[in-house]
Amino acid sequence: MAGPHAPDLPRNAANHVPLSPVSFLRRTAGTWPDRVAVRHGETAFTWAQFEARCRRLASALARCGVGRGDTVAILAPNVPAMLEAHYAVPGMGAVLNALNYRLDARTIAFCLAHGGARVLVADREFAPVVAEALAIGPARPLVVGIDDPLAPPGPAVGEVDYEAFLAQGDPAFELAGPQDEWDSLGLLYTSGTTGDPKGVVYHHRGAYLNALGNALSFGLTRDSVYLWTLPMFHCNGWTYTWAVTAAGGTHVCLRRVDPALIFPAIERHRVTHLCGAPIVLNLLVHAPESVKRRFGHTVEVATGGAAPPSAIIEAMERMGFRVTHLYGLTESYGPATLCAWQDDWSGLDLESRARLMARQGVRYPTMEDLQVADPRSGEPVPRDGATLGEVMLRGNTIMKGYLANPKATDAAFRGGWYRTGDLAVWHPDGYIEVKDRSKDIIISGGENISSLEVEECLYRHPQVMEAAVVARPDDKWGETPCAFVTLKPGAQAVAPEAIVAWCREHLAHFKVPRTVVFGELPKTSTGKIQKFVLRERARGL
Repeated sequence: MAGPHAPDLPRNAANHVPLSPVSFLRRTAGTWPDRVAVRHGETAFTWAQFEARCRRLASALARCGVGRGDTVAILAPNVPAMLEAHYAVPGMGAVLNALNYRLDARTIAFCLAHGGARVLVADREFAPVVAEALAIGPARPLVVGIDDPLAPPGPAVGEVDYEAFLAQGDPAFELAGPQDEWDSLGLLYTSGTTGDPKGVVYHHRGAYLNALGNALSFGLTRDSVYLWTLPMFHCNGWTYTWAVTAAGGTHVCLRRVDPALIFPAIERHRVTHLCGAPIVLNLLVHAPESVKRRFGHTVEVATGGAAPPSAIIEAMERMGFRVTHLYGLTESYGPATLCAWQDDWSGLDLESRARLMARQGVRYPTMEDLQVADPRSGEPVPRDGATLGEVMLRGNTIMKGYLANPKATDAAFRGGWYRTGDLAVWHPDGYIEVKDRSKDIIISGGENISSLEVEECLYRHPQVMEAAVVARPDDKWGETPCAFVTLKPGAQAVAPEAIVAWCREHLAHFKVPRTVVFGELPKTSTGKIQKFVLRERARGL
């Protein structure tokens, strides 16, 4: 007699459906059709209205020739149209290319051509860069212009207005989703420091699972109100574009990250959750006192992209925010690990607790496996909190690969793991702590120095708002730490010698910066400090 796992029990339409985050919309709109789904300024859409708009968009795209596998690009801030595209485009089996609106025209032209965009949906704020990009590159997509009432004044963009485009669509159009959950859902371009960016390809299965991982890890429910301080173009908003919908919460759109807008929005809409890079937390902490508000509830904040200094976590807690540290990359749909809370941390003082919370933590509930391993042998390092290794990830929430770049794809997946390029230690409690990018580690006199450890020390100086540490060539030691520092607004002048003395009090002497430079730090379009720029500056000092 055949066992229960015999091959005569095949998949069929009743017991197998391809996983896709588009299905969250149908379920939530059917369950809570009259609850508010999206807020944008004075505008609000119910779930029934939002679903109808997504269906109209998909229908209108289909009518102008977009089909399965075709690419639809969008260049917009966090406005309803951007959110609608996250359901309409993959819902019709097409591929969504959410573009970073801070990119220059040449790079946007490259992305449109490389990704093969059939349609470009663009906000009028970016009319000049769109015009320049189309003039530069060979891509000739249909351009649909978003005329958002909250956008700054400027010329119209595109051949057709977004709302008029939607009006052409059918509100009952079927969002059939993928034929296979491995079908491509999204295309996202990494901001490379040299050469052209790489196109990261997502599939429906990964987006579905990572969205559920977000909902589980961040405690999203139907009563959650999520403020869009994180760009939706960044890893598709770390897949919170779908996670909030899966939970039945409310999306609150925000065109730009500004404490003068964020604090009132939290108060007005009773925002419960938001995400952002550490720079966003830094903006909130150092906002003018006239802008800050006290809330009658705790606001959950997820941060990632770099290790948030523990001093920033402390300051956020004092303002009524509770910080969860995440870690991930574009290639892992955003969050891949989180610093999961342990009950005994509650008894620690704030500084000790913040230091633990600043670690990258353990794998996401939807990430299959994680290790910190020797980059050459692939063998896991001891869990001693001291031995450096490379963070490696494996599971269903890792990209399909890089578009039309098999060499880079093979290198990323060498040995059956996704190689992140991040160096970390593995603690005895199983939590990982990223110490540096492999290219950012400083080797001075044969000693490894974590730039993040030195930065953590600098952020605790009472006058320092931002800090970045890179290697500076040195005839004797090979290289030594060079600190670039931005002081807090209104801070008293600080001599370089005072910064060095502060570090000597808190660090081993070989880790202390030999050079200190004051000024504004260069950043990428997603708010990360551009260390490659600082390394060039350090070489010239």
